[in-house]
Amino acid sequence: MKIVVEKSHQTGGVSIRVADITKTYHTAAAEVVALDHVTRQFMPGESAALMGPSGCGKTSLLNLIGGIDGTTGGSILVDDVDVTKLTERELENYRLRQVGYVFQFFNLIPSLTALENLELPMLIADVSKEDRRARAQALLERVGLGQKGDKRPEQLSGGEQQRVAICLALVNDPPLILADEPTGNLDSANNGVITDLLVSLSKQGKTVIVATHDPKVAEAFSHIHLMRDGRFVDSD
Repeated sequence: MKIVVEKSHQTGGVSIRVADITKTYHTAAAEVVALDHVTRQFMPGESAALMGPSGCGKTSLLNLIGGIDGTTGGSILVDDVDVTKLTERELENYRLRQVGYVFQFFNLIPSLTALENLELPMLIADVSKEDRRARAQALLERVGLGQKGDKRPEQLSGGEQQRVAICLALVNDPPLILADEPTGNLDSANNGVITDLLVSLSKQGKTVIVATHDPKVAEAFSHIHLMRDGRFVDSD
């Protein structure tokens, strides 16, 4: 089964320039360097896979680009905005309107239905009730779940939950989609469905960056960026 999300309202993605980024975590036992002077460019509409073993820095880089975590040093320009310089309120708005994040573990609220999960970010963004329900339903239909809007996450399969999670990333129509091991908990059939969904978003013009350790997933994207020990190991 191949599902492609139809074209959204955004006219294009964003450019991303990661410049000399470092990220260090301090523990009781030691200082851990997650990213070591990383520099990389991602173009608008690019579909990119960050590939490497667990602990190589893929998730840390996504979290910094997505404004979830702060850097130790360096800058991240999304178009002409340095994300590392944003205030907490500006970061909240950036995460709400500019970034769609797809997690390995779905991140759906168990007590809410699929439709209600999708409506929540639009409620925060002050979208009207009528428009929230219409957009949520339309997104579910586009990923083959139009009849399952009233189901809670526990009533959906893993592949269905991840499709809802991708819809969740799209509800506010962000130009940037980040996905952290989005197929890590799925079987091979659903693996292909989710990969096709993410690739289709870049074909619409969104910038899509996926972290994966799976070569089959990485091969579907137009650019593969190899990481090891907090650095890129391929040429820029």
